[in-house]
Amino acid sequence: MCDWICVILLFVVILGESEQDDVVCEMLGSPEFPLMSKKGDVVIGGAFSIHSHISEPSLSSADAPGLPICSRLNLREFRFAQTLIFATEEINNSSSLLPNISVGYKIFDNCASSLPTTRSAMGLINGHKKKLGQTCSGQSSVHAIIGTSESSTTIAMLKMLSVFKIPLISHFATCACLSNRKEYPSFFRTIPSDYYQSRALAKLVKHFGWTWVGAVRSNNDYGNNGMATFITAAGQEGICVEYSEAISRTGSTEQLQKTVRVIRGGTSHVLVAFLAYDEMDVLLEEALRQNLTGLQWVGSESWITSSHLADQRYSGLLTGSLGFAIRKAKIEGLKEFLLQVKPSQDPQSNVLKDFWETTFGCSFQSGLRGTEQCSGSERLQDINNVFTDVSALRISNNVYKAVYAVAHAMHSMFKCGQNGESMNHSRILADDMEPTQLVKHLQDVNFTLQSGERVHFNENGDPAATYELVNWQRNPAGETVFMTVGSYDASLPNGKQFTMNGVNITWAGTSWERPLSVCSESCLPGFRQATIKGKPICCFSCVTCTAGEISNSTNSAECSRCPSDFWSNDDHSKCVPKAVEFLSYGETMGDHLAAFSLFGASLTLVVSLVFLWFRHTPLVKASNSELSFLLLFSLTLCFLCSLAFIGQPTEWSCMLRHTAFGITFALCISCILAKTITVVMAFRAKTPANTVPQCSAPLQRTSVLVCTLLQVLICVLWLVHAPPFPLRNALHTNKRIILECDLGSPVAFWVALGYIGFLAFLCFILAFLARKLPDNFNEAKCITFSMLIFSAVWVTFIPAYISSPGKFTTAVEVFAILASSFGLLFCIFAPKLTHLDLRQKLTVIISNSTTWQNSFRLVLFVEIKHQRCRASTVRGGVALLLTNQR
Repeated sequence: MCDWICVILLFVVILGESEQDDVVCEMLGSPEFPLMSKKGDVVIGGAFSIHSHISEPSLSSADAPGLPICSRLNLREFRFAQTLIFATEEINNSSSLLPNISVGYKIFDNCASSLPTTRSAMGLINGHKKKLGQTCSGQSSVHAIIGTSESSTTIAMLKMLSVFKIPLISHFATCACLSNRKEYPSFFRTIPSDYYQSRALAKLVKHFGWTWVGAVRSNNDYGNNGMATFITAAGQEGICVEYSEAISRTGSTEQLQKTVRVIRGGTSHVLVAFLAYDEMDVLLEEALRQNLTGLQWVGSESWITSSHLADQRYSGLLTGSLGFAIRKAKIEGLKEFLLQVKPSQDPQSNVLKDFWETTFGCSFQSGLRGTEQCSGSERLQDINNVFTDVSALRISNNVYKAVYAVAHAMHSMFKCGQNGESMNHSRILADDMEPTQLVKHLQDVNFTLQSGERVHFNENGDPAATYELVNWQRNPAGETVFMTVGSYDASLPNGKQFTMNGVNITWAGTSWERPLSVCSESCLPGFRQATIKGKPICCFSCVTCTAGEISNSTNSAECSRCPSDFWSNDDHSKCVPKAVEFLSYGETMGDHLAAFSLFGASLTLVVSLVFLWFRHTPLVKASNSELSFLLLFSLTLCFLCSLAFIGQPTEWSCMLRHTAFGITFALCISCILAKTITVVMAFRAKTPANTVPQCSAPLQRTSVLVCTLLQVLICVLWLVHAPPFPLRNALHTNKRIILECDLGSPVAFWVALGYIGFLAFLCFILAFLARKLPDNFNEAKCITFSMLIFSAVWVTFIPAYISSPGKFTTAVEVFAILASSFGLLFCIFAPKLTHLDLRQKLTVIISNSTTWQNSFRLVLFVEIKHQRCRASTVRGGVALLLTNQR
């Protein structure tokens, strides 16, 4: 390579000097001659890897280095070259495209190597003239070049052609790096860029659920750039590459062996092979030697439709392979043209002789052992090989499109040059044609082939990116066929680019079951992936979603939290509505509390009926019957108001339960407070108080009314400003929604409850002061004890109410209401029920008394009857009666 660069520099120097000194320019070294050529008004160059193997010459200090020797004719590349010739012949026979202009060609062999490519480029530019003349000015021997088949060799050729701005159109160079218009302004291609193919391969791998793959690439621009793009796209799709190995056709055997050992030692069952055809060939050779089997191959377009690799030797290894290929096409007349190729067309052509010998396994040299001599009359029609097979033309069609693109660009340029006149002087135009003009017209070409395919280039010189997904399958005859099972169109929006056509796919080992290639087993719904330290993200452990979170798909990276009214099921795979909880009549606790409430109300009514039945007895009359019946009525309401706490909370029930509780208990305690005040005043008075109605009925009614109205006022203000309302509490517990009544204003609730407590405290203090009354009339002791129970219940209620969860908060409140109501009922009225026989005892005492005692008894009963309750009279009379009874 260095020698030829020096030659170029020397050529430029001589050219510069000749312009100044009129020195005759001569070519240094031997010229490079094309393998096949034809003269024309415009000449299209071609560079193909017609031979796939190159041998380096032996070096010695005595002789100059020889030229590298190319061998192993590549029938597919030779078909590419013949396709170029076929296209030029079609154009020459066309009356509408480039009329009156003949198209010639010069085809060189670059042997898929950089050094022969450089020599080919020099031959295409310089021609084979030894001298340029005194002016040292001349045209390039070709106007445009088709080639090469590899990205690396194309780049090497572009480095030289860019100086002269000669357009180069590649049919098979796919490196994304070639889309750089600043670096390669005169480059075009009829095959899509690997920028799209690499992403298509990543989507393909993702589509089949393979997240753990191996990778091998060609160690050149094609493989390195393509694999780098694939790894980036794979990472975006959540795919991990276990290893990425690079091989070279000219690399050492040890490196190749090491690569195959790495592949064999990998745990992934899918191998992405971004390899050029030649590297794939040498890799398969070593894979057969090391018995590498059981892999699912995913290939690039370079080898995925290679008929040579699909022969019986590699079929067992590659059957089931998947990869993207260029869309196949048909070229009318190409089959007949190829079958006419024979050495007699150009007896001096060595490449035609080489082709004939390779195709028929014979030799034109006589006397070679084990080899038949070629006659030249063998029939290509009897041969079925890569050269003659035109059933699925893909890359050959790209060559065909490239030739026609050059022809259409020249036609447009000559037409513009003639200003609409006929092209009679087009030869002159061709001689004066500037390469930059052709580049401009190539950029603007837009035509349709006879097959209906449209040809155009984007701003980077690339065509539209469309691929067929090809699967290697066996036909009934046991032959490998390339079955189209899907497609990829980069022009479509994301999500619609990659499609399958429903054709059954054959997998590795002729299996119909898709292989699995993952680093870790999939996490089922209900689990999430947890990365393992020091390993790729595709290697993970499965962790159960926490309570309240779900994952409803496999391999979820994260768990999603359920909405507030939902909770995760037992499998953590979906959100289910939370169980709604409230203190209902349908459960045991609600039924029991409702039963106790009704029992308490019924018992209170029974006590009321008993008191009503004995309303004329002295005991009932002495107990202030009006307040007693009002107290029993309020206790009945207290028992019944607990029913408002049971059942589903509604707006009305929430307002009723708290206000009814506050008002009924305020009424109840107000009655007890009035009775306590009456007893204290009656038994603590030293002298009769005729002037002051100390315990008159109006005063008692007023005190009860005032105390109750204060609680009513508190409740009204509560309902007006912040009334209680039903609340779905989803925050208190995780799995349940608690239907409860929000207090609206907790301050109002505690004020109402505190007011009841204040009344109870007054009752307790006053009753405690009157605790030493006579036994048969000592109601203060009962009130004192009832207030102790009442206070104990509600003091205990406060911490229990605050700490109880869910429906138990309501149950605690109901229990406190019932317990305090039963406490008041039993403590105040139970002792009276046990002394209701007092009337009979008093009657016996009265009948045995003296006359003066009868008068006093009469006064006593009158006083009791009219409830005037003068302290001295009642106290003295009762004491006298009890003394006489004893």
